[in-house]
Amino acid sequence: MGFEGAPRFLGVDDCGREVLSFIRGEAAIAPYEDWALNEDALVSVAQLLRRYHDAVVSFDATGHEWPQSVPAALRGNVISHNDPNMDNVIFSGDRAVALIDFDLASPGSVVCDVACAVRLWAPLREESNAPSQLRGRSLARLRTFVDAYGLPKRDRARVVDAAVHTHDWCYDIVRDTVADGHATFGRIWREGGRARADRTREWIAAQGPQMRAALSTSTEVRRPWGS
Repeated sequence: MGFEGAPRFLGVDDCGREVLSFIRGEAAIAPYEDWALNEDALVSVAQLLRRYHDAVVSFDATGHEWPQSVPAALRGNVISHNDPNMDNVIFSGDRAVALIDFDLASPGSVVCDVACAVRLWAPLREESNAPSQLRGRSLARLRTFVDAYGLPKRDRARVVDAAVHTHDWCYDIVRDTVADGHATFGRIWREGGRARADRTREWIAAQGPQMRAALSTSTEVRRPWGS
């Protein structure tokens, strides 16, 4: 499909496990190093996501089954990744080169994926829950990401609404996973994860006007992928 930034399916091994190609690089994993939080990394994630969407827009999802589906209001004409978390993006140097962990991918939309990504990469949350280097910069990084992606003006306000909806959808999955007995998720949930998720949801909902104002001053510029 013309997109090189994802592992390739190589088959199934004798134990029934899918085998994927290896992508050399490193993910942004806490505690985050400075390269993962700088503006160049943020821009490259937005550009990588745009390249992915440009490639999959031609994919016909008819007849395929998906383990999860985003809410109907967030569906459009692409297969969205739906979980472009910091540890699901592979970097070479300080540039994002690949997306991994497509287990939540489903028919979705550009707006849905941009909202998912910027919610995590800005990040859109109260400052006490953000890396210290990024405190006070969430709205500026939101604008930088959307500009670097090249999102049309007509869709920018929709990203703000989608941020709340994608947060709710994501944590509905987390709650179901915890209820099913997932040990790691359960521990994180009990040790403050649930409270942080609730505070983040409140922050995103309360900051809607500020986010819309930040995006209204954005410049609709699609940067060359090689720049």
